[in-house]
Amino acid sequence: MPKVNTVLGSVSADELGVTLIHEHLALGYLGWECDAMAPPYDRETAATTCVEALKEANAYGLKTLVDATASDIGRDIELQKIVSERLGINIVCATGMYTERYGKPGYLKFRSQVYDITAEVYETYVKEITQGIGNTGVKAGVIKVATGHGKITSYEEKILKAAARAQKETGVPIISHTEAGTMGPEQADLLISEGADPRRIAIGHMCGNANLQYHLSVLEKGVYIAFDRLGIDMLFPDKLRKACLMGLLGIGYADKILLSQDYWPYWLGRPFELPELAKPLLANWSYVHVFKNIIPALKEAGVTDDKVNTMMVDNPRRLFGEE
Repeated sequence: MPKVNTVLGSVSADELGVTLIHEHLALGYLGWECDAMAPPYDRETAATTCVEALKEANAYGLKTLVDATASDIGRDIELQKIVSERLGINIVCATGMYTERYGKPGYLKFRSQVYDITAEVYETYVKEITQGIGNTGVKAGVIKVATGHGKITSYEEKILKAAARAQKETGVPIISHTEAGTMGPEQADLLISEGADPRRIAIGHMCGNANLQYHLSVLEKGVYIAFDRLGIDMLFPDKLRKACLMGLLGIGYADKILLSQDYWPYWLGRPFELPELAKPLLANWSYVHVFKNIIPALKEAGVTDDKVNTMMVDNPRRLFGEE
């Protein structure tokens, strides 16, 4: 049975159990630390907040959470270790980079004037997967990649190529961020063309688009797709997400779909306060929306327990290497 890197050591893929494939603990966008009025980051406060937010999901049987926080948007390995220890769940951390627009491309773009940054990023990924992240003693268990809206920039292309090469060498899966339901097929094509195993790729945020033809164009590549922004009606309505999900399940794709919410309870920077009129659009966004609302709605529509188990348990296990 393949081994999976978690923040507390390696586990067998069959120990992953019920898995949320794309979530976060703490997250901050580039530049938050430049806000003089932002509260300083407090790891203990963040840990308490995350543990409280995850307790209900734990009660629903959550066994593994994949923290998709890339290294350039607030990844905190020590926080992940604390939360994993206190809740007794597996947390898989990511190596990887975010989009050119919202990540930290400056250093690499400067070096790209002289050096092959694809090779350099590949070396970083492999080191963090095989040797560990800094001096934390923790090895990354997934590679996170991201592209912006409607195109893959030259910078992002290099990052994806590095991820594909690292996936090919290490065997760990790639999970992705797509923007507003765009560039899924292009991500899959680029990663596969560079040697990544399609069985170890999950194209993310596919629920930002309700076009079944778009979804099928990605699925035909042999990769997984993730409906992993469930509950964020501010970006795209769950009503359409559920309709599309049910359609895909109805035509036989339960074995290629993963579910999650892309939730994080702790913001780096000033608290994010929505206007009153917008609050209903995030009313369900949490670690438990899939368990409390999405799965019951699927079952009411006739989706079997076996198909739910396939999406929540079997598919993550296979993504991480079990044949």
